[in-house]
Amino acid sequence: MARAGLTAERVTTAGAELADEVGLDQVTMSQVARRLGVKDASLYTHVRGLEDLRGRIALLAADEKTIRLAEATAGRAGKEALVSFANAWREYARSHPGRYTATQVPIRIDPELAAKAPGPRRAVELTYGMLRGYGLAEPDLTDAVRLLRSTFHGFVALEAAGGFAHERSPQRSWLRALDALHTLLEHWPPSREGDS
Repeated sequence: MARAGLTAERVTTAGAELADEVGLDQVTMSQVARRLGVKDASLYTHVRGLEDLRGRIALLAADEKTIRLAEATAGRAGKEALVSFANAWREYARSHPGRYTATQVPIRIDPELAAKAPGPRRAVELTYGMLRGYGLAEPDLTDAVRLLRSTFHGFVALEAAGGFAHERSPQRSWLRALDALHTLLEHWPPSREGDS
């Protein structure tokens, strides 16, 4: 018998908490059921299976991360916005590693759920809005968004994996990387003719 009050949201939250503890790829429906104190079959009333659960975790994480990015960048522009945005990204990845992973790997998400979730769309708007403060327009905006995502994700992934064993503090390298990104964004090279 399912526990009273069990909902898709509670199942998703339990799955997200478990992902942060053991890693997204280690989450199973049985583990989530145990965490909630119900039988496995009870979960299927609320989520269709593991793939659906992972998609819901990704949407939850995207919403949470976007709220943090919005709060961090509100009222800021230029380098201050860039640094606040980057620090919020890094902190979310550090405090919620399983959820963060769900936002970075390909997961099939129910189109109906995705259409209702504001997080992914709002994250794109925030990123593009911040970069417009540097005077960038398309196609440079898309290129700059990809550069930021690659830099932020690459750094936090390497850091989480223990990839910065050098005696120099990763924090110092992070700050220098943000300085370099700011300088690049202020002096963005013009697109070459024929770029598309």
